[in-house]
Amino acid sequence: MIALTDDRGRLLWVSATRPGRTSEITACRHDELTARLRAAGLGAIADLGFVGLDDSGPDIDPAVITGYKATRNRPLTRGQKLSNKALAAVRAPVEHGFAHLKNWRVLGRLRTDPKWATALVRALLVLTNREVSR
Repeated sequence: MIALTDDRGRLLWVSATRPGRTSEITACRHDELTARLRAAGLGAIADLGFVGLDDSGPDIDPAVITGYKATRNRPLTRGQKLSNKALAAVRAPVEHGFAHLKNWRVLGRLRTDPKWATALVRALLVLTNREVSR
């Protein structure tokens, strides 16, 4: 599933769950997602699983910002490492929001239809926000 948080790490929205064999990136249309973000005037900071999602070119501001991945033949430069470090600092509150959601241990043992899993995760989103605000 994909979840959106605000800049302080509060969970705002959770996508529908997909079967375990489906990746988040293959589940959505790249162009449609970035077009919707641009149309709304929004941007997203994503983890390394979303590298290549927004290859819009150098003249257009990216809608999805990701870090850099090293490969076997091309290690990261010092500037790329610093960029990854800055993105990690910005993503830290977001990861805390995901951690609050993952504290519900039922998600680790969830083996059910994605339709029911979506309802469960969205209910847990409401409970998580209630607990965090307390």
